[in-house]
Amino acid sequence: MSESLFVGVDLGGTAIKVGLCNAAGNLLRMHEGPTQAAEGADAVLTNIAAYVQELVPPGTTEWDAVEGVGIGIAGFLNIPEGIIDFTPNLPFKDVPVKRIMEEKLGKLVKINNDANVAALGEAWGGAGKGIANCVCYTLGTGVGGGIILNNRLIEGFTGMAGELGHMSIVADLEAIQCGCGKMGCLETVSSATGIIRMAKDAVERGDRTTLSLVEGELTAKDVVDAAKGGDEVAQRIVSRAAFYLGKSMATVAIVVNPQRFIIGGGVSKAGEFLFSQIREAFDKYTPENARAGVEIVAAELGNNAGVVGAAGLFLRA
Repeated sequence: MSESLFVGVDLGGTAIKVGLCNAAGNLLRMHEGPTQAAEGADAVLTNIAAYVQELVPPGTTEWDAVEGVGIGIAGFLNIPEGIIDFTPNLPFKDVPVKRIMEEKLGKLVKINNDANVAALGEAWGGAGKGIANCVCYTLGTGVGGGIILNNRLIEGFTGMAGELGHMSIVADLEAIQCGCGKMGCLETVSSATGIIRMAKDAVERGDRTTLSLVEGELTAKDVVDAAKGGDEVAQRIVSRAAFYLGKSMATVAIVVNPQRFIIGGGVSKAGEFLFSQIREAFDKYTPENARAGVEIVAAELGNNAGVVGAAGLFLRA
């Protein structure tokens, strides 16, 4: 009997990535193509089907071994029913994606939030491999998250579990309104967007910083590089982002008691300069019994985490 195989789809606003994984969570190969979102939901779903079939041609032994296709999507989802309620960057509203894709492919289909599948990917085939309890943070435009407990992805009542970026954790006097409408969300200070905002505020205030000399659009990498170079304003910004990340982990630790925190996304490329400060805050605010043996590490799969995690929806979710 052929080895069981699983296809993962990472549905992005500009590109669709599809990957083939085995039951051990190993990514065997990938294919990528344009989303073509401007052409509408039907065109996007047709593209997904085409890319999956280019990755694994129907009629082959590999195709017969594919047990399911998982799709990771950024948006508001009805996960049990397989429906995309709304996506801010794609032309989907009340679209029964699971049913449509099962009709197109003749395979079982599952959908889930993009941050959840990225977490699942790291837990299945990345930095969390072999770890039954881990929590993943994705530091990008926002702060995404996913929680794996006893080897299972936690989705919650409506699929909103693990929205770590929307923990109201910033002190009231420092809090600003988040895009979700609430005040003081972690995302407002610890995402790339939050770091850039704080840097621009500093420049506009006239703070003495090398960030005012940056040509072109300011990026989070510019801020981190300036901090590593000794710029005190940039150091305060990065320290603030790290402080609230560590403090949020302290809260998560006493709720779900993970063995490992995994941090991915573009901001995580700051490396140990960021991670050491996160650990310092975590240790300060976490009770000893909840922090003993807990690790805070970098993600390993990079941009492939979503594909691997989507494929893993059939084994690990």
